[in-house]
Amino acid sequence: MRISKRFFLTGRILSMLCLLLFTICPDSIFAAGPNILLITVDNLGYGDLKMYNSQSELVTPHLDQLAASGARLTSFYTASPTCTVSRACLLTGCVPQRHGLSQQLAGVAGNYGVGLSRSEMIIPAYLNASNTGYQTGCFGKWNIGFAPGSRPTERGFHEFLGHASGNCDYYRHNYRDKHDLYQGIEPLHRQGEYTSNIFADAAIDFISRHSENQTPWFCYLPFNAPHFPTAGNKRDGEPNIYQAPDHAFTQIGLTPSETDPRKRYAAVVFAVDFAIGRVLEQLRQSNVREETFVFFMSDNGAFRLNRQGLDVGINTPLRAGGVTCWEGGLRVPALASWPGKITPGSVIDEPLWSPDLLAAIATLTNCELPEQVTFDGKNPLPVLCGQAESPHQSLCFQYQKQTALRMGQWKIIRQAPDQPWQLFDLTTDLAESKDRASVHPEIVERLDAELRRWERSFK
Repeated sequence: MRISKRFFLTGRILSMLCLLLFTICPDSIFAAGPNILLITVDNLGYGDLKMYNSQSELVTPHLDQLAASGARLTSFYTASPTCTVSRACLLTGCVPQRHGLSQQLAGVAGNYGVGLSRSEMIIPAYLNASNTGYQTGCFGKWNIGFAPGSRPTERGFHEFLGHASGNCDYYRHNYRDKHDLYQGIEPLHRQGEYTSNIFADAAIDFISRHSENQTPWFCYLPFNAPHFPTAGNKRDGEPNIYQAPDHAFTQIGLTPSETDPRKRYAAVVFAVDFAIGRVLEQLRQSNVREETFVFFMSDNGAFRLNRQGLDVGINTPLRAGGVTCWEGGLRVPALASWPGKITPGSVIDEPLWSPDLLAAIATLTNCELPEQVTFDGKNPLPVLCGQAESPHQSLCFQYQKQTALRMGQWKIIRQAPDQPWQLFDLTTDLAESKDRASVHPEIVERLDAELRRWERSFK
């Protein structure tokens, strides 16, 4: 367990924050604890959704409805621009320099290895340790290690149905030459069923059962869609193309024989949106929509690596994409909905990031977090309720040789430690096209000093 050198929310301070949030959101139901539905999708670009980019042709009626019911976040960041690391940051509430999983798990050996250190606690383990009474389920992509002791039901989740790897085949459920669909720790064989539907069905069953029993629940629903197809998962001679159910093609005016990769991608996105819609409908059917906090995000930006037929997601108007520390890799679509607490149709531009979700869940559930752990997430609920500015002085990002830091309107970024900083004003230049470092050296110096403060805290 990491030893903290920084102040962190103790149970006493956490209770005070709950009281504060109750005051600014007077209809709060913290005493009972709301249900929590945390949905992630895989590599969906900031510009893929029409609500972020009016030129997008993708059809997502259920995500549009979710945004209309709550808040659309326009400056929400993932703490890492790659799948494995971003999930570890989300679940631990910490940046990679603290939890130690700083690289994408590679191959069968990597995905089925230890992954995230077993000494690191994740959201469901904190809920269990605090005796919150929450039932916890994970349904979808795991991707942070699947060796014995590293699997979801061994890390705090009461239920799991999903796959270990970063990208299994949508219908065969294999990763390379290995079967890759599990229930608990046992292989599950449902070949021919579409993964987005399998995961949605599992979440619907979980929500239905526990809502009927009036048991509070936390449902983590990490879809593998719309991750690009992987040639290594295909049989010899099988085309490596985006996979979607026939109904997804027909409902957006296409045929399953469509060959254009971007159009096939549109069907994959429509299919996962349809699956999300079914899960949200279950909240209504179970009469728990009013008492459920829903958060949706992409795990990182769409990849823009110029791989023909694969890198078709877009991050417009942001620069670059996944596995980079440009805005296109880090700034992701995110939505928050909580009837009676979050204003319907609101737009929030305050900077927040994925480690904040653990802090939010701890506050919502009255879960006491340990003093000896340094967390990088801060409670975002006052911001989501429209009553506060961002709780972050700055956000720090490091991936491979890249480093970036955002503080206020400014961002510095460099591609390697021996390269000079570039400086961008994100209020006027979301595309990061005009380097202002030579014009404002004093701002570069100030942000560089802030980065050094972050780095000292990692020691």
